[in-house]
Amino acid sequence: MKKILILNGPNLNLLGVREKGIYGNQSFETYFETLKERFADNADLSYFQSNTEGFIIDKLHDVGFSYDGIVLNAGAYTHTSVAIADAIAAINTPVVEVHISNVHQREAFRHHSYLSKNCKGVILGFGLDSYRLGIESLI
Repeated sequence: MKKILILNGPNLNLLGVREKGIYGNQSFETYFETLKERFADNADLSYFQSNTEGFIIDKLHDVGFSYDGIVLNAGAYTHTSVAIADAIAAINTPVVEVHISNVHQREAFRHHSYLSKNCKGVILGFGLDSYRLGIESLI
């Protein structure tokens, strides 16, 4: 059984409420229950969300030497945080970067990720299903 953390960054606590045309109308908590059921035989899933960069880094440090994988949607920090990129580089646990939207179809500043070079892979543009694909890649 793989121990996998799903780690969400800023504003993802508002899924199902914010910009439904981009992010859909389902809360992440509801979707997380679906993921736990789907992967019950293969993965012990846990979930953490923070709007604060330092808390995301602390969580990476906390699980980055003991978990089998991390599925990370760092939200806007993807495009701004060298500190989160450094935290990913510093840990042993593989990290898969995910995004709900296809960031390359959005504003130009979203086309660059500071995190990608330190991640096992990147999955984007498949809606919430990006998380499922990230988990599958770690299993």
